[in-house]
Amino acid sequence: MAAQDTATAPQSSLRFIKWTENHLSLRQRTLMLAFMVGILTALAAQVLKWFIEEIHKFLFEGFNVDQHNWLLLVFPAIGILFTALFIKYVVRDDIGHGVTKILFAISRRQGHIKSHNCWSSVIASSITIGFGGSVGAESPVVLTGSAIGSTLGKAFRVDQKTLMLLIGCGASGAIAGIFKAPFAGLLFTLEVLMLDLTMASLLPLLVSCVTASILTAALSGTDTMFTFHMDNAFTVDRVPSTILLGVFCGLVSLYFTWIMNALENGFRHISNMYIKFAVGGVMLSILIFLFPPLYGEGYDSISLLLNGHQAQLLNNSLFEGDNNMLVPMLAMIMLTKVFATTATTGAGGCGGLFAPSLFLGCLCGFVFATLWNQFGWADGISSKNFALLGMAGVMTAIMHAPLTSIFLIAELTGGYGMLVPLMIVAVSSYLTIYTFERHSIYAMRLAKKGQLITHHKDHAILTLMSLDTVIDKLCMRIPPDADLGKLVSAFAKENTNVFAVVDGLGTLHGVIYLPEIRRVLFRQELYHALNASQLMKDPVSVVHIDDPMTKVMGCFEKAKNLEALPVLDSNERFVGFIYKSKLFSAYRQMLVDFSEE
Repeated sequence: MAAQDTATAPQSSLRFIKWTENHLSLRQRTLMLAFMVGILTALAAQVLKWFIEEIHKFLFEGFNVDQHNWLLLVFPAIGILFTALFIKYVVRDDIGHGVTKILFAISRRQGHIKSHNCWSSVIASSITIGFGGSVGAESPVVLTGSAIGSTLGKAFRVDQKTLMLLIGCGASGAIAGIFKAPFAGLLFTLEVLMLDLTMASLLPLLVSCVTASILTAALSGTDTMFTFHMDNAFTVDRVPSTILLGVFCGLVSLYFTWIMNALENGFRHISNMYIKFAVGGVMLSILIFLFPPLYGEGYDSISLLLNGHQAQLLNNSLFEGDNNMLVPMLAMIMLTKVFATTATTGAGGCGGLFAPSLFLGCLCGFVFATLWNQFGWADGISSKNFALLGMAGVMTAIMHAPLTSIFLIAELTGGYGMLVPLMIVAVSSYLTIYTFERHSIYAMRLAKKGQLITHHKDHAILTLMSLDTVIDKLCMRIPPDADLGKLVSAFAKENTNVFAVVDGLGTLHGVIYLPEIRRVLFRQELYHALNASQLMKDPVSVVHIDDPMTKVMGCFEKAKNLEALPVLDSNERFVGFIYKSKLFSAYRQMLVDFSEE
């Protein structure tokens, strides 16, 4: 793959790549690439924001947003349709679930992300969000950043370990660039992508984060995304209410996660693209008609809540002018946000969960504080402060990333004075959802297949190992009707004790274990009386080529004397043998590579 990438590069680029190989150490090259990744991801984030703004300006030119307008119900559906057609006929590849695709690339594709992801996710998500889809732009740009890191790594022919690090640099740079939040970018790679950090890998990640955030600040200013002024300082007597807010956010996030998975499974069973679009488009339009704040990313609603202008959320709704209905309406939005987000992506749109989780968390915090104050359970609490805390609580629970959430919210709002309550909410929210769901919404599917990298080093190494690289595909295949005389001649040529009995169609009939038939090998009178089908046995166990390495290792551990396992493909045809000795040698080498600085 790397050779193909460099073969199509301009000669000047090839000369530069060659120069770096001859004059720079691997560490210097990695830092240089991390710097380049930081620049490119920041520019990608700026392009994404600009594209969304331009679409929004085009749609709303001469448009009175303060009045009811049926076009607000149509625009999101149009954007989803355009996105679906763009993906189907231009990209021709699945680009949804950006962070999940990165996790899969790390664990199963040795860090290879398709080059089109450097631009396709930016365009697709811009169309979806610009037209009002109820999703966020951050996950697509994270995939873009990781794709940039992967593409640069392949072009510069770096090793797999460095390639993984560059993918992390791309993700970190994307978060730092789009949010102007370098700490959150760094921690995202640690918590969500679950890449183990050493001092050698920490510096490139910092380079990408700082580069992306500084370039973004230079291009768009140093103002934080949201304006926030803390009502009053946090005191010890606020601890109980803060803990309960975290529990509340964890339960709401659990609802969001389970409902989203159920809805996505429903959309996955609809094969026709246009039926998906019709179902999702109608669902989203109805929800926006009932609850206008579900239109778009939701950042405008967050700003209103953080600045005490919550009454404006009733504008253009069925409850306009009735302030008593504000909390009930926000509660209903909390329950239906997951339907709006899943309808957008399930119908063919492209977007992520950063913005929906921030939006949902802000509503959770505001509703919790308002109810707490109305029922007078204790001294009054600030709805603005708790709206901010709720953002960290829900993001923590949905993404299983407490540190990322704490610092992201602090960096987005400048609310560093709220660090202690942010920590309390994040911890209580995380513990709440972890009781019911051990994996983030990004990782659930991969975890069920055993394809998820974790911080458990042994499991991480096994997940990173590729079964395909340790299969002996050239092993001898013995026909079922081969007689013992032919078998003896064949056995003499091979340096193994295990042989597969396979017919002409590739079907595995059984396995011959040489030690078990040694007693008949030198009885020439049996050379034409016995054949392979009579000497073979059923294999102790078989594995499939898509099985996780943890399953393979488990098979060897159960059968202590087992030397080899037959491997079958998805059509149940024999592929080859995986030998215990070769597997353990590959494991030991991976362990060395994994542990080196």
